[in-house]
Amino acid sequence: MQLEVGKTVEGKIEKITKFGAFVDLGENKVGLVHISEVAPTFVREIEDYVQKGQTVKVKILNLSENGKIGLSIKQTLNDGQEHGQNRNKIRKIRKVNDNNLKAASGGKNSFECLMSKFKIDSDETQNLLNKRDLGRNGRPRR
Repeated sequence: MQLEVGKTVEGKIEKITKFGAFVDLGENKVGLVHISEVAPTFVREIEDYVQKGQTVKVKILNLSENGKIGLSIKQTLNDGQEHGQNRNKIRKIRKVNDNNLKAASGGKNSFECLMSKFKIDSDETQNLLNKRDLGRNGRPRR
């Protein structure tokens, strides 16, 4: 398969890191979807949007001379008819993860499930408070 900038291809998530996800494009070619290119919203945890082994559509952003391939998932969300379908898939992954957690931990009221939900809610609340307390220059308000 010939890779070209701007082309949309399918690949499989091979590895997930804090800064992005590596996607196997076949023929010994692996590209990186930077965390900023995973979804159209702010992404705190990549695992909320993609999972290892998941097949995803990616758009090729750049091909460097040293063999690095830059990819984007969020730019495929704006391609024609798939817009609504892909966007819904991205949003639903977090709900599926909650359901998997419930099943694995013995139900919705298990300690692990409750602690996980508490951590997610706490992180989201802390982010909102931090954003509120920062001024336009990025420094805390007085």
